[in-house]
Amino acid sequence: MNKAKLSPFLQNNYDNYYEEGDSEWRWLGALDKAENIKSLCKDLPIDSVIEIGAGEGSVLKRLSELKFAKEYYALEISPTGVETIRNKNIPDLKECSLFDGYRTPYENHKFDLAILSHVVEHVEYPRLLLYEAKRIAKYVFVEVPLEDTIKLPLDFHFAKTGHINFYSPRTFRALIQTCNLNIIDQKVTNQSKGVYTFQKGKKGLVNFYIKECLLKIFPRLATEIFTYHSSIICK
Repeated sequence: MNKAKLSPFLQNNYDNYYEEGDSEWRWLGALDKAENIKSLCKDLPIDSVIEIGAGEGSVLKRLSELKFAKEYYALEISPTGVETIRNKNIPDLKECSLFDGYRTPYENHKFDLAILSHVVEHVEYPRLLLYEAKRIAKYVFVEVPLEDTIKLPLDFHFAKTGHINFYSPRTFRALIQTCNLNIIDQKVTNQSKGVYTFQKGKKGLVNFYIKECLLKIFPRLATEIFTYHSSIICK
């Protein structure tokens, strides 16, 4: 039986992580994340969705707006996240609950799709969480930031973002495969213009075009220099 649980240190970091409620920044990011989910799952029969580590619910809210599925469920370790999700009144959200970071209360293959969007970089035992997602869903969508670049410091320093695992396209792919999950498709994406301009205005727009062009022309080099996002759909 899986007896792993989130360490008190990490739990304390996330307890009040979403106490500010909704934010424009998270909503802009959710637009990109939802688009990646929709793109990679476009040929799959998806009626029921569970998001594991649902944050403050922006991704589920956007998927609901897109009529992506018929039923949505959410699990989150942060009490402030659960409260914010419930306050969103997302159409077709059937359940939103706290969980311990690794174990879920659902039977095998209950859902068509489990989503872990920007989650596994936060957890101490990512494979345990992926095994659980695999158990309760027919398909699993995973997205991470590709932060294993030349800019990654030699020594680790904990930041409030809570990232403790750092991936490249190859190591991300290996993580999925070592959980005995079969990869259907993988893609690497740049964040949208809106994210960059929200952060840095016109300078952000320049950064967007530099990263976008490099990703198209020299994709491997691009991910060695800059941080992008990578998404995988698997079963």
